[in-house]
Amino acid sequence: MSAKVTLLTYTPNPEMTVAMAAKLCYSPSEISNIRDGLTEEKTADFIDMLASIGHGSPFEHASFTFGIEGISRACSHQLVRHRIASYSQQSQRYVDGTKFDFVTPPEIAKNEKALAAYNKVIEMQSKAYSEVRDALVAGYIREATGNCDDTDEEVIENYRNENKAKFNAFVKKANEAAEAMIKPGVKLSDIDKCARKVISDEGYGKYFTHRLGHFIGKDVHEYGDVSVNFDLEVQEGMTFSIEPGVYLQGEFGVRIEDLVLVTKDGCKVLNSYTKDLIVI
Repeated sequence: MSAKVTLLTYTPNPEMTVAMAAKLCYSPSEISNIRDGLTEEKTADFIDMLASIGHGSPFEHASFTFGIEGISRACSHQLVRHRIASYSQQSQRYVDGTKFDFVTPPEIAKNEKALAAYNKVIEMQSKAYSEVRDALVAGYIREATGNCDDTDEEVIENYRNENKAKFNAFVKKANEAAEAMIKPGVKLSDIDKCARKVISDEGYGKYFTHRLGHFIGKDVHEYGDVSVNFDLEVQEGMTFSIEPGVYLQGEFGVRIEDLVLVTKDGCKVLNSYTKDLIVI
């Protein structure tokens, strides 16, 4: 008898399930609003990001159950003895650890003196977390930059400001490089690859977590996108966005967006706005 495998059940809307697990890991979202903002486009972006950085555990929340027949007992016993559980946890590498909620035991909550002592310890731990984090971060920055004169707070703030300017510069470079190669006959996927290479060469490719752009017409998002998965050739008259971006969770993000119209021998940028760094 040959082996027979039948799909019995599966997680409805598995992409959304995986995206919610990923969102929990990389954002300070609460469970009550974990679905908020997860459009079809955002869900696809999360899936692409996880695949590009090799973060596989969120995919384990989407399950597919198969019935298997026609295999030996030795094989089936090896399958059933290996059982796993899947968990996704909010990461303190990406989410500020001073903002996590904590549980107050009921017996402490109803005792005013105990509650005051308990809250004092929680506040002390939160403060200690911030001090340890900032001291380590400032130490790493000093080693890299040689800045030994300023306070920890000044060292960190100066470094962040320098980083924002640096990120804006190479995101702008990615935006302009992509636009420079737009003309009829060029593949949309190659335009995405061009911008992505600029950012990857700076060492931040995994933080460019979405497609480069999308088509626009009567609707803001129309069929077709500027992504590595869309090999359609550019044609005169097409209108789409070019919007590379890099995002450091819990720190800052930079995105530079243009709307372009494909012309006979290139493209025309339809919007007019500065690409210099603006902090909001």
